[in-house]
Amino acid sequence: MSDLLRPGSHRADGVADDAALVQAMLRVEVAWLRALADGKAATEDQVEAVSRAAAGWTPALDPGDVEDAGNPVLPLVRALRARIDEADTADLVHAGLTSQDVLDTALVLLARDAVARVEADLRRAADRLADLADEHRGTVMAGRTLTQYAVPVTFGLKTAQWLTGVLDAADALAVVRRSLPVQCGGAAGTLARAADLTDRPTDVAEALAGHLGLAWPALPWHTRRTPMTRLADALVETCDALGVVATTVLTLTRPEIGEVREGAVAGRGASSTMPHKQNPVLSVLVRAAALQAPQLGAQVHVAAATAVDERPDGAWHAEWPSLRRLLELTVVTAAQAAELLAGLGVDTVAMARNADAAADLLLAERGGEGTLADYLGATDAFVDAALARVRGAGHDS
Repeated sequence: MSDLLRPGSHRADGVADDAALVQAMLRVEVAWLRALADGKAATEDQVEAVSRAAAGWTPALDPGDVEDAGNPVLPLVRALRARIDEADTADLVHAGLTSQDVLDTALVLLARDAVARVEADLRRAADRLADLADEHRGTVMAGRTLTQYAVPVTFGLKTAQWLTGVLDAADALAVVRRSLPVQCGGAAGTLARAADLTDRPTDVAEALAGHLGLAWPALPWHTRRTPMTRLADALVETCDALGVVATTVLTLTRPEIGEVREGAVAGRGASSTMPHKQNPVLSVLVRAAALQAPQLGAQVHVAAATAVDERPDGAWHAEWPSLRRLLELTVVTAAQAAELLAGLGVDTVAMARNADAAADLLLAERGGEGTLADYLGATDAFVDAALARVRGAGHDS
C-alpha cells in the first residue's frame, strides 16, 4: 500500500490492504469448515478440499460485484465455491455464516497482526526512552507551562513522562489484542442455519474462535460494536502518546531553542528551495497522524452508536474505511516514532545555556533564591517510577 499524500504509507504494506483482507476472509471460511468438522457437520475430506482451494490463492474481486453485494464477502464465497469440484462440499462453504461474520472476523485478524506490529515498535520506543530518562535524569532544562518559563525540570523527567504515555498505550493495546473476538451469529445473530447443520451450534462457533486463535465472546456482536470501539480507542491512545513526543520535539528543535534534533539521514528533511534546511520530517509526520487519529476513532464510535436491528443498515459499512485507515496510520506512526527516538539527539549544552539565561524567571517561585538544581523536587523519584515499569516489573505484553 502506498499513497503519495500519505508519506510513510509503505510501512503499512500488507497490514489492511485488499489482498490482506481477502486472505483473512479466506482464513475465516476455511476455519469455519474445520469448526463444522469438529461438530460432525463436515468431513475431513471436505475440509481438505476447501483448504486446497483456498491455499496460495488471492482472487481479485470485481469492484462491481462488491458494490452489488454491498460488501466483498459474497463475491469471495462465489469465487471459492467455483474452485471446488464436489457440489456438496462447495455448498458447505459459508453455510451457517453471514457476510458480517466473515468480514468482522477478518478485520479482527488484520487488527491483531497490526496491533502486534505496533506493540513491537512501542517496545523499541520505550527502551530508547528509558535510556534517555536514565541518562538525563540530572540534565537540567527550562520547564515551560502554557508556553512560558515555569521552574527548572530535567530532560530525564520529560522523557520519563513520554515513556509512561507510551507504556500506557502499549498496555491498552495488549489488553485489546488478547480479547479480540470472533464474530459468529449467522443471518440475525441466532445461529439458526448452523443449528440445522449441528445440534451444538455454539460449540461450533467457539471452535471457530479456537481455530483462529481468537476469543469466544459468548454471543455475536453484530450491533454491539464494543470490540471495534475499544480497538479504535487503543489505537487513538497510541497516536496521542506519540503525538505528544513529536510535538514536543518539534518545539525543542526550533533553532531559537535547539535543545534536541532529529537524527540526520541522507536525503531526509531536505527542502526543495532552501539547501541549508534539515526539516524534522519524522516528527512532522507523527504529529500529523496524531491530529488525524481522533477523528477516525470518532467515526467508529458514531457507527457503533447507530448500529440498529440485528444487523446494521449502513453503520457497519461506515466503520470499515475509518478502522482500516486507523490501523494503517498507527502502524506507520509507531514505526516512525521508534525511528525518531532511536536517532534523537540531545544538546545538553543548549539546555544548560537556555536554563541559565532564564534563571531569574525559573527561580522566581522562591524569590530568585537558590540554584536551578534546588527546584527539582521529586524529579529523580518520578524518573525511577517510570523506569521501574520497564526495568523492574515490566509492562504488559
